[in-house]
Amino acid sequence: MLAVLDVVGLSPDLLGPHTPHFNKLAAEGFQASLGGILPAVTCSVQSTFLTGLLPREHGIVGNGWYFRDRAEVLLWRQANQLVSGEKLWETARRTKPGLTVAKLFWWYNMYASVDWAVTPRPSYCADGRKYPGIYTQPGALRNELEASLGAFPLFQFWGPGAGLASSDWIARCARQVFDQHRPDLLLCYLPHLDYDLQRYGPEDPRIPAQVAAIDRVAGALIEHLRSQGAQVVVLSEYGIDAVSEPVYANRMLREAGLLEVCWTPHVGELLDPGMSRAFAVCDHQIAHIYASSEDHAAEAAAIFAADPRIERVLDAEGKREFGLDHARAGERVLVAAPGSWFAYPYWLDPARQPDFAHLVEIHKKPGYDPCELFLDPQRWFPRGRIAWQLAKKLLGFRYMMDVIPTDARLVRGSHGRLPDSPARGPLLLCSDPTLRREKIEACEVRDLLLELLLR
Repeated sequence: MLAVLDVVGLSPDLLGPHTPHFNKLAAEGFQASLGGILPAVTCSVQSTFLTGLLPREHGIVGNGWYFRDRAEVLLWRQANQLVSGEKLWETARRTKPGLTVAKLFWWYNMYASVDWAVTPRPSYCADGRKYPGIYTQPGALRNELEASLGAFPLFQFWGPGAGLASSDWIARCARQVFDQHRPDLLLCYLPHLDYDLQRYGPEDPRIPAQVAAIDRVAGALIEHLRSQGAQVVVLSEYGIDAVSEPVYANRMLREAGLLEVCWTPHVGELLDPGMSRAFAVCDHQIAHIYASSEDHAAEAAAIFAADPRIERVLDAEGKREFGLDHARAGERVLVAAPGSWFAYPYWLDPARQPDFAHLVEIHKKPGYDPCELFLDPQRWFPRGRIAWQLAKKLLGFRYMMDVIPTDARLVRGSHGRLPDSPARGPLLLCSDPTLRREKIEACEVRDLLLELLLR
């Protein structure tokens, strides 16, 4: 049996006396630095871990992209069919028919060829209300988990309340699924570190306590799994860089006359990608620039090439260099310079911003928005506003939880570019010392896991 725990944001420089469980796993097995891929974001890296392929082959060029056939920007899709390439367990089953898999909160989890799957899936009511929930395969697993663990704490999984509660729930879910079903392969995603590392940055004095907290949660699960005879691998997708400078790529394109919006009196300005000559899908420290022609792509590239906050503007040759030459990628791809990241807002006048700007709304915003981790300091008594909106919800009235700031300068940590040093990059811990090595490339993780799984 093999268990793989994805502890997001864990890097070598975060380990220390406050991480006794991770340290013990490394001492009894080994620790290796983990080579990254571009973009170093969740959906792309996880797809590489499970297929051994780069984005040019598995097709996951970011946490979202511009779906040209729909003229829509869509992030955080969940269907496993979006990922090309043979998955780790599919390869293993050719040698071990009947091999069983539990995939818990890893991305692209819906309709995967696994035996047990659990992923966040809120319920959206016709009147606009949203309720926490999960999607499971098989469907009955949801009732079993909620009966024993309670409802999944969705509002602690993302948003200004995001914290340890969701990772603790996932870890307890993993233990229950493991104990009841004994899968040959268990995949478990623990996102806790991602939150405060993005809020405060990796050098903030509050970070060691949060690292210690996820060490306790993951450590209890590791000890239980190992006591039951499972090999354990802990890995991370990326490290978090300190940032202080947001780059509003869409505003730059709009000021150059390349980006179009449509005005709606009840919603505000909406990005109009189908009419734009160029626009950006911002994804942490990476931005895909989609253009209606090569001339417009070159015009946009010239704007960004002159900006010192942008390290590289990848053209076709640059995308090939990093394995990003897939049809879903933008005509150009921007890589932020150290200390910078890309913010999605496209409006120039705050009075015309869309109604979702101050909401946790990961499916309507045409780019990633880490400001959703904060409460707006400009709003008077935001927690009282939350209580009032919740009261309206309970009474059946329409409501908007509009408490999210739009000032991207609040964000102090980001990821997406390749790390400048291994100490701030991703890592891998393995309980089996016979496979010891100093460094493992992201595309090699699949083979390492396959070797452990087929023993």
